[in-house]
Amino acid sequence: MPGPGSGALHDGLVRAARAAGVRDERLLKAIRDTPRARFVPESHLASAYWDTPIPLSHGQVTTQPSLVALMVDALALTGSETVLEIGTGHGYQTALLARLAAHVVSIERWPDMARQARDNLAAEGAENVELVVGDGTLGLPGRAPYDAVIVCAAHPEVPPPLVAQLRAGGRLVQPIGPGGAEDVELYERSEHGFVRVGLVVPARFVRLYGTYGFPSEVPLGDAG
Repeated sequence: MPGPGSGALHDGLVRAARAAGVRDERLLKAIRDTPRARFVPESHLASAYWDTPIPLSHGQVTTQPSLVALMVDALALTGSETVLEIGTGHGYQTALLARLAAHVVSIERWPDMARQARDNLAAEGAENVELVVGDGTLGLPGRAPYDAVIVCAAHPEVPPPLVAQLRAGGRLVQPIGPGGAEDVELYERSEHGFVRVGLVVPARFVRLYGTYGFPSEVPLGDAG
């Protein structure tokens, strides 16, 4: 499996992030040093370093790497933060966050996917990640407040528990929309309340399911 030294492969993702508008050198280095092939199904290893989404189980997909880069970039991480991530997937974005922040709490809905992500992150040596199976729309209040929150699925509104768990001055990024046609928005919790800062990028995401998301016919934890 290609590792951090497989220059040209990783550099393609770095170029895609730069082309999308990312200028944070810490983030670009994290992309260069994180082997995406470790975080995709074996059946899609050949396309691991393409700037494209990759199918996962349960009708999920990975986020396009350049879109991951834009969303993480919007959080403006400096290295001291505690970050809440909603939607672990196979852990690629989690691994980037782990390189850029002090601690990452990541919530994944599907137990089997969470197990895969744990294995992937362990192989990567990401020791500052706490991975939890649960309803991401509820956040994890026991670890709050968070300096940054990143939501990797779409809903027309930001779940209120995530707003409540964001510290003053903290940033939140979420795709806002019905699922399939979104605006990824940046918010900040300021002295004026929870305010929209601006548009990050238009995109397409799967739906956010949970208590404060879309209702699901599959009960939480029923997938292995």
